[in-house]
Amino acid sequence: MTKLYLAIPCYNEEDVLPATAEILNRKFISLMEKGRITRDSRIVFIDDGSADKTWNIIEGLYEQNSVFSGIKLSRNRGHQNALLCGLMTLKDHADAVISIDADLQDDIEVFDKMLDDYEHGCDIVYGVRSRRDTDTFFKRFTAESFYKLLNSMGAKIVFNHADFRLMSKRALECLSEYHETNIFLRGLVPMIGFKSSVVEYERSERLAGESKYPLRKMLALAWEGITSLSIQPIRLVMGSGIVVFLLSIVMLIYFLVRYFTGATVAGWASLAVSIWAIGGLQLLAIGIVGEYIGKIYLETKHRPRFTVEKFILK
Repeated sequence: MTKLYLAIPCYNEEDVLPATAEILNRKFISLMEKGRITRDSRIVFIDDGSADKTWNIIEGLYEQNSVFSGIKLSRNRGHQNALLCGLMTLKDHADAVISIDADLQDDIEVFDKMLDDYEHGCDIVYGVRSRRDTDTFFKRFTAESFYKLLNSMGAKIVFNHADFRLMSKRALECLSEYHETNIFLRGLVPMIGFKSSVVEYERSERLAGESKYPLRKMLALAWEGITSLSIQPIRLVMGSGIVVFLLSIVMLIYFLVRYFTGATVAGWASLAVSIWAIGGLQLLAIGIVGEYIGKIYLETKHRPRFTVEKFILK
């Protein structure tokens, strides 16, 4: 049997947490009765500095039922750091850890398939959405563009996979060797290697409350993933610089031909367009290079990625 822990990041989830806890508890009871997981398996909620009653609810669940545990961060550090905190804290307690969001839009019924693959030697099992029929066209388009953009930029991630996955103790130990401050787990985990598999599922509606990942945060996450895992943007800027340089040579030849043929009347439009185009390219290049310099600045400080204020476990 597998000693299984769940790592569930929570930020202002007081509306959804009681229902989530009840559903997960029933699932754990079922898995224990089937002999799939040990009796000391645990459901662990990670409070990411919530401003509501999330931590009070977690403490209440802990007092009522020993299957529930909690980790409280000293302040809000963001979803990726909260999840990493859970994984790194639990790796010494469990044989395998499944990460899942508190809204339970991911299908907990595939826990069985994940455990099957784990027992057959897989160190990482990715939960992947089989389809996006329930999403709006805009949501589906932006989400699929998100994955395609990341892969095209060199951040090799599993298509339609978020942070719903099973990781073995060995995979978690390997993940702990990655010390960067700028965290994008969807790109880091595939770098680990080891035997992996995919289980497909259909995503359901959120139980309650509002999504913690609107379009603005999704775009920020995409940019974080690209700049954390790839130098492709800098290479694109270099490529653009080469193209502009070659065009400038062509334009120089053109102007010399015009000069020697006596047609020396210059148009203001071409001059203005050239100034704006080159100026815009320079500003873009400075901005992208500055983003990477900023990340280097943060990495060199070696600040802790999270601070655990309290860890309750029976």
